[in-house]
Amino acid sequence: MINKVILVGNVGLDPEVRTLETGVKVARVRLATTERIFNRQTNETTEHTEWHTVTLWRNLAEVVDKYVRKGSQLYIEGSLRTREWERDGVKHYATEIIANEMKLLGRRPDSAPQTGYQQPTYQTPQQPAYQVSQPQAQPAYQTPQQPAYQAPQPEVVAPFVPQEDADDLPF
Repeated sequence: MINKVILVGNVGLDPEVRTLETGVKVARVRLATTERIFNRQTNETTEHTEWHTVTLWRNLAEVVDKYVRKGSQLYIEGSLRTREWERDGVKHYATEIIANEMKLLGRRPDSAPQTGYQQPTYQTPQQPAYQVSQPQAQPAYQTPQQPAYQAPQPEVVAPFVPQEDADDLPF
């Protein structure tokens, strides 16, 4: 199953950053994404803005605390999470994005040094980034590392064990 969200939007309010009793930081950001829709019949463009609640933990929350303010443009990758709670006998629901990667977009902040500034990418440490490695150039001549003849190795075949019985499937 896949649960992945990618958003590019603008921060609508200054982030809300808290430190839990355990010392872990958590940040909540309200991110606005705007979709422009062109109506060919009326020749008009309308905009629809959607507001998203993004929750960032640990290192990402620290970066948000230092660099993100109202109006900042962010790239967020994460997953959807729905919470529910009851208050005064009424059930409430909220859907939010739990971010695992964030990029600061847009202009350089005024507080950054004037030279050598690059837009950093931040990720949560428990979710590694997948990178494609480039093949290494091979020299034109290589000294053989193995003898000319090798005895064939016996192939080890594991027995097939079905995970589920086909008769137990509900369809």
